[in-house]
Amino acid sequence: MRQKLKLHPDSSCFAVTHIEVEVARPQACNLVFTYAVSGRINDLAMPTLAAAARTDQLWRHTCFEAFIGTSQDVAYYEFNFAPSTQWAAYRFSSYRTGMRVATEISAPGIAVESSPDRYILRASVQFNQGLLSQRAAWRLGISAVIEEISGNQSYWALAHQTGKADFHHSDCFTLEVV
Repeated sequence: MRQKLKLHPDSSCFAVTHIEVEVARPQACNLVFTYAVSGRINDLAMPTLAAAARTDQLWRHTCFEAFIGTSQDVAYYEFNFAPSTQWAAYRFSSYRTGMRVATEISAPGIAVESSPDRYILRASVQFNQGLLSQRAAWRLGISAVIEEISGNQSYWALAHQTGKADFHHSDCFTLEVV
């Protein structure tokens, strides 16, 4: 299922015309995210490829994110996928509370492709155990932080709550995947 991310109303972005995300659940414990950015890709501040490794604070620069929970629980996961192929996975017990590194998550597979007018990042996440039931529908919040070489940052998501950009807010978890 392909979804279009929306630019936060308080953000501006001069290099990107739109961002689409395709989400697939090929197996009960697996999600695949394909983020496709269209625009002037050479005007984006993109970290260079590096060894795939768990790394904190990726969201401070260009980064693609996924928030995953269920309708039966307030706990959720946050995933950060960087163009460098570095990644992060956190588990929250409720809204911005009880954050810890999600050690039960294996390293996602991340692949990137780039051309002057399109950038694609594909991330595959395998859930070995944890708070997500294999039989339950999952609620997702999909987002991106885009940094231009000028230093301007913009915030993109499936949905935004009123006020400051906050991808953790439950109003942003609008996609249901069964």
